[in-house]
Amino acid sequence: MTDAALAAHLADIAGQLLITVRDSGVLSLKALGSAGDATANQFLCHALRENRPDDGLLSEEEKDSADRLGKSRVWIVDPVDGTREYGEARADWAVHVGLAVDGIATLGAVALPGAGLVLRSDAPIAVPPAPERLRMVVSRSRPAREAVAVAEALEAELIPMGSAGAKAMAVILGQADIYLHTGGQYEWDSCAPVAVALAHGLHASRADGSPLIYNRHDTYMPDLLICRREHAALVLEMLARTN
Repeated sequence: MTDAALAAHLADIAGQLLITVRDSGVLSLKALGSAGDATANQFLCHALRENRPDDGLLSEEEKDSADRLGKSRVWIVDPVDGTREYGEARADWAVHVGLAVDGIATLGAVALPGAGLVLRSDAPIAVPPAPERLRMVVSRSRPAREAVAVAEALEAELIPMGSAGAKAMAVILGQADIYLHTGGQYEWDSCAPVAVALAHGLHASRADGSPLIYNRHDTYMPDLLICRREHAALVLEMLARTN
């Protein structure tokens, strides 16, 4: 199985496991999040170590190890991206399985189990054309000040949405045109979505236009921009004016 096919397969199976856990009906909302995270994480980490034993691994739900820093190839996973949305049986949560090679998000898959979809870097789909009025996905609970300011400057419609993976995939699916996040994330929040977005011909960068670099000692990533390539320069220009 190729790396990309493995990523898609694991993301899909982890999503199915998560839905099975949720549909069991025996867990409260708080316990469900913990159980789902643990179940999906155990599956993904065991499967990756079994199938790619020489690669490094970084997971949100796994104790980090400095061993990955000496590896060229590192799998970066988020077993449940959007735990709150998962527990509420919404569609805007995701499973991320990405592979960074020499610090670059090279390939991956993002499963949207609530929507029955797996978007993958090795099987890009056609990205629908943008509407006349652009749409920007933002956090459901705390839209970033910079994103709101850019949306106002572009006269773009704000679309509240849950997980980072769901927001990024919304651009691919034609549900949105711009995903700008300035509130801080971690490598597992964006590695797989960025790999999939790039494979679909989208722009992906830091909020200042610089490259996104993965497999660092400090896994914190301050900001992220994913959008259509034809909108990138304008968004970056507007963002610079807000700072």
